Amino acid sequence: MELAKSFDPHEVESRWYSLWESRGYFRDSSDLQKPPYCIQLPPPNVTGTLHMGHAFQQTLMDALIRYHRMRGLNANWVVGTDHAGIATQIVVERQLESEGKTRHDLGREGFVKRVWDWKQQSGSTITRQMRRLGASANWTFADTEGQKAGYFTMDARMSRAVIEVFVRLHEQGLIYRGKRLVNWDPELGTAVSDLEVDSEEEDGKIWEIRYPLEDGSGSVVVATTRPETMLGDVAVAVNPKDERYTALVGKRVLLPLTNRSILVVADDYVDREFGTGCVKITPGHDFNDYKVWERHRQKLPQLFSIFTLEGKVIDNSIPAAGEQWQNYVAPRQVGGKIGPVGTQPLALDVGIPQKYWKLDRFDARKLIVVDLKAQGLLVSERPYKLRVPRSERTGVIVEPMLTNQWFVKMAHLAKAGLEVVARSEVKFFPEHWTTTYNQWLENIQDWCISRQLWWGHRIPAWYTDGTLIDGERFVVARTEKEAGEIAKRAGYTGDLKQDDDVLDTWFSSALVPFTSLGWPQDTPDLKRFLPSSVLVTGFDIIFFWVARMIMMTQRFTGKVPFHHVYINALVRDAEGEKMSKSKGNTLDPLDLIDGIGPDALIEKSTVGLLRGEHRAKIEKYIKAHYPNGIPSFGADAVRFTLASLATFARTLNFDLSRCEGYRNFCNKLWNATRFVLMNCEGKDCGQDESKSFTLSFVDRWIIGQLQRTEAEVTKGFDEYRFDFAARAIYEFVWNEYCDWYLELAKVQLANGSDEEQRGTRRTLVRVLEAVLRLAHPVIPFITEELWQRIAPLAGKTGDTIMLAPYPKSQPEKIDETVEREIAILKKIVNATRNLRGENGIPPGQRAPLEVEGDEKSVERFAPYVKALARLESVKPVAKRRQINVLMPFFARLRDFFRFGLTTTSLASDTPTAVVGDFRLKLIIEVDVAAESARLQKEISRLEGEIAKANAKLSNPSFVERAPSAVVAQEKERLANFSATLGKLRPQLDKLKA
Repeated sequence: MELAKSFDPHEVESRWYSLWESRGYFRDSSDLQKPPYCIQLPPPNVTGTLHMGHAFQQTLMDALIRYHRMRGLNANWVVGTDHAGIATQIVVERQLESEGKTRHDLGREGFVKRVWDWKQQSGSTITRQMRRLGASANWTFADTEGQKAGYFTMDARMSRAVIEVFVRLHEQGLIYRGKRLVNWDPELGTAVSDLEVDSEEEDGKIWEIRYPLEDGSGSVVVATTRPETMLGDVAVAVNPKDERYTALVGKRVLLPLTNRSILVVADDYVDREFGTGCVKITPGHDFNDYKVWERHRQKLPQLFSIFTLEGKVIDNSIPAAGEQWQNYVAPRQVGGKIGPVGTQPLALDVGIPQKYWKLDRFDARKLIVVDLKAQGLLVSERPYKLRVPRSERTGVIVEPMLTNQWFVKMAHLAKAGLEVVARSEVKFFPEHWTTTYNQWLENIQDWCISRQLWWGHRIPAWYTDGTLIDGERFVVARTEKEAGEIAKRAGYTGDLKQDDDVLDTWFSSALVPFTSLGWPQDTPDLKRFLPSSVLVTGFDIIFFWVARMIMMTQRFTGKVPFHHVYINALVRDAEGEKMSKSKGNTLDPLDLIDGIGPDALIEKSTVGLLRGEHRAKIEKYIKAHYPNGIPSFGADAVRFTLASLATFARTLNFDLSRCEGYRNFCNKLWNATRFVLMNCEGKDCGQDESKSFTLSFVDRWIIGQLQRTEAEVTKGFDEYRFDFAARAIYEFVWNEYCDWYLELAKVQLANGSDEEQRGTRRTLVRVLEAVLRLAHPVIPFITEELWQRIAPLAGKTGDTIMLAPYPKSQPEKIDETVEREIAILKKIVNATRNLRGENGIPPGQRAPLEVEGDEKSVERFAPYVKALARLESVKPVAKRRQINVLMPFFARLRDFFRFGLTTTSLASDTPTAVVGDFRLKLIIEVDVAAESARLQKEISRLEGEIAKANAKLSNPSFVERAPSAVVAQEKERLANFSATLGKLRPQLDKLKA
């Protein structure tokens, strides 16, 4: 069957992926003799959809897995999805809202069941999208639910392992419950990690407030962007080196609007240049202030909060002091605990006026500013740009809040994590990320692992009625039954109630390198695939995931989780801006693969916005950047684009035009294969080794270039320089094989002997077959489709290119002599083409070429030059004798152009070029008048373009306001116009002479 005239990626991709998966090509091998090669997928959220970061990482992981699978290793890409506590709970709660219900209507057990139902029906979206990208993941590995989606961090096996880790850490004294400052989402009612907080610059205000000295001798002025938190101030801090305030240290100031006085302390944290150099200290609602409080805690009041967990100012209804708050449940609609923690005073105890009680924190801000102004204590109020921390999930401004949470002690674990990297048991690529890793572990804080949610791994701790068991009011155990037995042995027979909190999603994620392999059982998979070979991930989770996996895996298995960590760049838009749904500049990889119209793109980009005012901005962005939507590029082109951008840089700018270029590459590869098939199918391609064949110097050259390319691609994969590997493939296929060898092969097929033609066909199919295997890890679909047609012609067998051996470079096949010959041949062809172009010779007009130089070389090159430069003939001529006075001139000229070429007339008006030791003369008759007119017209056009470009670039408004890429493009156009003009003017002058 004839290969289709054009490449249709959608038909090819859908057909091959289902076949690969159904035949089990993605599974690990049972052959224990094969060395293992394992990659752990950073588990995406079960609620998630594929974004550009996912597509980028997964392209690189899949390329590595396919590469090592073809090299004969036991490749195992372990994948799964994360239960994503906060994200999943939000999705299901919104479903309930649309039904007029809340999770409290269902109760905890009913709500959790509802989440499981949603997961079974809708939780596989991202794994379907991964398949669309071509991910050759081991979908059935660790798949206890039969979903063909790998593990799920909440499945029964993984959950048992998570609980086991928690219990063991608690038994080892590394998990404790305590009061700390955490990021708090008042809408969700839970602590959130730093990674779940987005800080973006917004328009705000800064206020300067006067705090009178208690002794009446004066006042200090503090600057703040959150005046509402002054109700919780415990001190004012100044820099110890700030001479303006040295005399005030140790004195007390009156806290405005309250009946309290607070201490002035000296601390290096204060920046003398910011604001007035005086900083209010509110340790209950600011992380930096908390650290200041810790350094001066002996002189300052105990911690307290002025907000409830809903973000409202406290009142007098919250029980004061002690542990009573733990069991106090407020009568509010959304349920749960309310109020600050620890030894919490009443509102009156800290002097909060009743007018502020129960006010939302931002309503309280407005009223406080009014009251400060009325009392003459507001010094100034002005606009101010500040970074506002918002919850990634709700868009609500997070509040630092003192709450009782579960924590992991990190100091000992961090020490072990630093040591394995110092011993190079774990290596980072690029290496400089090691410094980032070390700095975080060297300054690590204890890890808050509890969340106030219903969906997740419920903390395995059961509370007594207040009775102490081993000094605690709770028992940690693997099951409720085990908790009861522990309590009974301690003499407690009362009721036990399990902690309502669940574990942070990152806790279970930190364990997947070993729990996904069957831990705590000592399984064959655990022995075979731990450590895994490489982790591919972003720098933004070095702290949240990479470091924790290293520490946890080392703690519980004595091994590192992986040998290498490849830190990929962060994907930004074409202008270098961070991709954000609120900006409208995010891209769905599937839209690049399948295409999408402008209306559909706007609709999907504005669904689920947290802030309605973003819609107009998003529509404007899309209409400006994608007025016609996004064309379909196919998975291979998208993958090739991503691989080509995988440098060691911190970020990469993704430009759709790159996709277009790699789509063109796929089309070129397809068309090259069609040419090879048309010239080789049904013909002798040299498979029969008993028949002689002759390899021309051209054939030997392309075989040698293939060896160099194979070595370069292998080096790229081995060193995680995917960009180098992609570039080597691209340049060999496009430049060497398609642009040069195929054209040269046409000459050999037309003019060669039987043995020469057999040798050329053999080279055509064998080089192409090797190239398809070489490129398969990056562009799997098109290479499989074409390999099925080419492999038999090259004498290769097998059901799939996926399991074919990866090409190995054979340096002995590199012939540097023929490389030099081809380099000269290319220069002669290019020089002749330039002569044609610069002298306006139409493509259809053939002219004779005379070549002075080594006669044997000219005769060898002649048929190729004639065909590729569209000549009537190529004739070797003897070198002309020159009069003595000109010999030094031509000798110098020859030396000048020894390594290059030019176009000039040496002895006459005949178009001439010099290439090394060869002198080319294109024999043409020129109509001087017509040619002069043509050149003058083109010169005038170029002068006009140059004038327009100069006008733009001399306009400050254009240079300052236009995107940098547009300005750069205009400068490039100007340079090109000027260069062309510089060539044409001498030609016109020569004709006029």
